[in-house]
This record gives sequence, structure tokens and C-alpha cells, in this order.
Amino acid sequence: MTEEPRPTLEAVAARAGVSRATVSRVVNGDPGVRERLAEKVRHAVDELGYVPNRAARSLVTRRHDAVAVVIAEPETRVFADPFFALQLRGISKELTEHDIQLVLLLTEGRDDYERVGRYLAGGHVDGALAFSLHLDDPLPGIIRRAGVPTVFGGRPGWPEPGPGEPSVSYVDCDNRGGAREAARHLVGLGRGRVAHITGPLDQTSAVDRLDGFRDVLGDVDPRLIAEGDFTPAGGERAMRELLDRVPQLDAVFAANDLSASGALRVLRERGKRVPDDVAVVGFDDMLPVTEQTEPPLSTVRQDIEGMGRLMARMLLRGKAGEDRAAEPTGVVLPTALVRRASA
Repeated sequence: MTEEPRPTLEAVAARAGVSRATVSRVVNGDPGVRERLAEKVRHAVDELGYVPNRAARSLVTRRHDAVAVVIAEPETRVFADPFFALQLRGISKELTEHDIQLVLLLTEGRDDYERVGRYLAGGHVDGALAFSLHLDDPLPGIIRRAGVPTVFGGRPGWPEPGPGEPSVSYVDCDNRGGAREAARHLVGLGRGRVAHITGPLDQTSAVDRLDGFRDVLGDVDPRLIAEGDFTPAGGERAMRELLDRVPQLDAVFAANDLSASGALRVLRERGKRVPDDVAVVGFDDMLPVTEQTEPPLSTVRQDIEGMGRLMARMLLRGKAGEDRAAEPTGVVLPTALVRRASA
């Protein structure tokens, strides 16, 4: 069976009764075409099923209609944590609305960083979205050297740009304020020995949540703080440490929902009733986690999908050359306490 040839720009021009150059300008989004002619071209494109050759178009427009999403975590973590799925869903929705491809890049070892750097510097994408960075992460420097427009997910933990260097755009939630609200809620329940399971302290979100906890609890007994890693297994380890140190603790604020789910399992194993003996609050409000725990988890909600969409929107505004003077370089979104049965 012979495959029919793909419609060409010339075929669209003939159907619309315009020049090939006019079709090219319409297809490439050039605003300098009268609306009547542009409508004829769009109608011909639909009739013929014309699909632009992206490779050829990129030579003309110097745009690739692709954005790299760089996650500074191994794939085992990315595909097991609902946080990343929610953020990627928000990014994907926004990019899809603008007919832009998402290219996912993960980093697990030093070789991966070199590969990401080569890819970004190679001119394959129009910009990058990067998140889950650690304080000693080489990615910011790699991205800066690649020279691609970038929006970061999370407050940067590296020094402010020097004179003449471009500012850093980022989207984050109010980690510190959300943690304060969680701690106040537990104190308001009359709990006197409130513990905290942190996230990895080489990430600004975990540091901010620890600071918010301390804002409320003051000079808390260091035995009531255990470092986790934002995973269920890390939450389990930290909860065991806390119970071994302070068996009579009566509340726990975990730095994310996955850590809280691990803590709940250990409390159940140790015969502690939640919330009667120990009240538990998480952070994120990831429904696949919070509504499946026993009991359902009280938590601090951040709009993870909305943050992903906003990151993509900020990047696309920059790509389009829009005036961003009125747009803040860093955007911090509000959080809200969601009360369920665990506290």
C-alpha cells in the first residue's frame, strides 16, 4: 500500500490562494498577516491536514518549541513520589496548551550532570524548568553556562546573582508559614511534647519548614527533632528514633506527607493511638497519600500542580519577550492547613 505524501506548504498556499511566504508567516505565528488572509490559511491547513516540519521551522524561527524539565533526583525517587507527578502534570498542561513539547531530564550521578549540560548547551530546547535542587547541586551553574532561560521550582539556596548577572526566577510555596501553622495547630490541641521529622536539610524547603517549626516551639529539645529524607522509609526511621529518645512525645509534625505516612506505620506498630496518644500533621496534601493513611492525615496544603503551571507560564512569558518588569522574580504561593482525623 502506497503512503500518501504529506501536504506541503506549497499545497496549502495553492488551496488558500496566497503565497508560500504568507503561509509560512501564519504557520510560524508571525502577527504581520491580515486576519482575513490568516483565516484562509488556517482553513486550508485544517482541510489538508498540514503538519509543520518542526526541524525546518526551527532553522527559520530559532525556536524549538520544546522545554527541558530537569529534576535533580534519581528516577527511582521521581516515579515513586506523587509530588513529582503532580508538578509534572501542571507543567505538561501549560506546555500542551501552547503546543510545546516537554523533555524530561533526570540526574542520578556526575555523568548525568554532564549529559544534561551538553543537551541544554546544544540548542535543543528554548528553556528549562528545574526543581528538587540541593544546596551543593551543580545544576544552577550548568544551566547558567548553557545560557537557556530557566525558572526554578523552590527558593534558591545559592548566593544572589552578582552585578550584571541575570536574576533568578523561581516559584515556591510558603514553607515557613505553613510549618508555623502546623506547629500552632498541634500546640493549640494542648500537646506539650511536639516532635518534628525534617526533610533533607540540604534543601531549602526542608530548612524553611524546620525554621517555621522553631518559630512556634522556640528552643525545642533537640531530641524532638529527627532528620528524614521526604520518603516513607525515612519517616519510619525518624519516628523510631524519636520514640526511642522521647517515648512520651504526644505530637509529630512531619515535613511531608510521605514521611508522615511512614511515621504513622511506626506509631501503629508501637501501639500508639492516633490522634489520642500522638497527633500527626504532614505537609503537601497529596491526596493519594493523605486520604489513604489510617487515620486520614491532617496536613498543610500547597498547590503542587498549580506551582508547576506557574513555573511553565513564567518561562513562556520570558520566551515570548513579554515585559516582565512588573512580574516578581520569585513567586511564593500561600499554604493552608487541612484538618483530618490524625490531628
